[in-house]
Amino acid sequence: MNCPKYLLSLAVFLILIFPDPLNAQITSNVYHFDEKKNGETIRHELKIDGNYFVHSIYKEAPPTYIRTYGGYYTTENNAIKLALEFDSDYENQKSKTMNIPYRIENETLILESDAPMTFVTVTKNPQSLDGKWLFSGRMTDKGEDRVDTSRPRKTMKFLMDGHFQWIAFNTETMEFFGTGGGTYLANDSKYTENIGYFSRDNARVGASLTFDYELKGADWHHSGKSSKGDPLHEIWIRRE
Repeated sequence: MNCPKYLLSLAVFLILIFPDPLNAQITSNVYHFDEKKNGETIRHELKIDGNYFVHSIYKEAPPTYIRTYGGYYTTENNAIKLALEFDSDYENQKSKTMNIPYRIENETLILESDAPMTFVTVTKNPQSLDGKWLFSGRMTDKGEDRVDTSRPRKTMKFLMDGHFQWIAFNTETMEFFGTGGGTYLANDSKYTENIGYFSRDNARVGASLTFDYELKGADWHHSGKSSKGDPLHEIWIRRE
């Protein structure tokens, strides 16, 4: 028996209004969840784009770095299937993959861990530098000094909606060399980072660093002084 056209239209309408919960799509965003524990607030920050996932954990007061892990991901049956490229706690976890059940409810992203975490999106502030970048070399007195970005040892910056994070890691050995992040602003050829967490030195939290920047084709030229005050002129290339 053929289904009446009005019933087909109603079915399509219901699918659009009430999507299949087993196929809920994660929106590319920066998300925050504040965990209350032993009288302290622990900030969980997610950066998620169409294929990459980073979860960073830290305390704002007193500034304390806790953990970062991330890599490429897919979703299936409301689970994030994560192929880790790095995990600052790899020595304890000993795993290169993660399976994280999730659900989307009232525009929030809920990760179903031992204690479900309800993440809300931060205020969007899209900028021209948003995306994933790999360190690809430096400018020297002799010109460009390039490195092979396909090698396992990588330094990546992930910029999204006014938030930044750099991560140094090795995809083969799962060695983790450090990370730092916070908020950023790129405007009129000036790039400013406001450090919100820093794995190598919690005392650096609260500092602001301003650099000159220029986009040259696929390259991002980044020059100024490092957090230690040393001059730098780095070249970064977009990562897909």
